[in-house]
Amino acid sequence: MKMKMYISVDMEGITGLPDASFVDWRKHNYERARKIMTDEANYVIQAAFDEGAEEVLVNDSHSKMNNLLIDEIHPDALLITGEVKPFSMMQGLNDSYSGVFFVGYHARAGQRGVMSHSMIHAIRNFYLNDHCIGEMGMNAYLAGYFGVPVLFVAGDDQAAAEAEKLIPHVTTAVVKETISRSSVKSLTPKKAGLLLKEKVKLALDNRKLVSPLIPPENPELTIEFNNSGQAEWANLMPGTLWIPGTTKVRFQAKDMKEAYQAMLVMTELAMQTTFS
Repeated sequence: MKMKMYISVDMEGITGLPDASFVDWRKHNYERARKIMTDEANYVIQAAFDEGAEEVLVNDSHSKMNNLLIDEIHPDALLITGEVKPFSMMQGLNDSYSGVFFVGYHARAGQRGVMSHSMIHAIRNFYLNDHCIGEMGMNAYLAGYFGVPVLFVAGDDQAAAEAEKLIPHVTTAVVKETISRSSVKSLTPKKAGLLLKEKVKLALDNRKLVSPLIPPENPELTIEFNNSGQAEWANLMPGTLWIPGTTKVRFQAKDMKEAYQAMLVMTELAMQTTFS
């Protein structure tokens, strides 16, 4: 069976990016950050090819999901770009892939880490059954639904710590260390590139140690929002239950694919509330 690798690239965990002025398309540092993000993706893509991958699919997974510069991306990679995507940060993944890489990832909402959050800033927590997770966890469990392991996670130190707790034997690459939620001590992009290549090699050498993160059968998805207005909007989705006295909205899913898409719909609805 040929080796096919899937790479989901977020932006907050990319080398050297400390704050929203780099990851918001309306802000002054965004175009600089797109270049750094594209170069970082290319280091990982090249390393995957160097280690025997025959096909690499890259999914742009940040915000409007059109950040990566296609005219500068590795010429042998395939790129998914733009929105709306039915499976968002994991669009295009299926059981034919050998492994998943998360690049530019960040820690979940409420935790220490550079620009930490879970999908949107209206979210306080995601729960699968009683397991509290962030977007990394949601993505890893969807990969597990397809039987594909998450082999490698690159981002800040707190994202790496979250990944190591979530996924036994995962390989992580720390390209920057958290000083605060909006300041970092970072490697330079070229130095980070060397680290990423080294860690991708390690991840693929150790891939047999990593098992897919298998989600529960018929998972119960609960989303805890920051305010009741967000919960009201999310509760408009048929099949949801707003838990009295809380900002939590629950949905009983038939499988992880349905739970993931329910999460997307509920978060999109919640964004209709403009007040924090």
